[in-house]
Amino acid sequence: MICRILPEKCIACGLCQLKAPDYFDYYDNGLVKFSNTEKTEQLVADNIPEELLEAYRVCPTRAILLLKED
Repeated sequence: MICRILPEKCIACGLCQLKAPDYFDYYDNGLVKFSNTEKTEQLVADNIPEELLEAYRVCPTRAILLLKED
């Protein structure tokens, strides 16, 4: 599974970092980024951790995507 973030859709509400602090952090301007990389995509296990799934669910602008690998 791939988790992709779309910083251009982010409104800096803070919900993703609140729900999944091990996965998400913010740039100085408040927009989402992954905690451990500057890339906008990251591989995650097929059994998605609940905290990551919850962050995906609560994002009001759908700036977080969960995609099946090709």
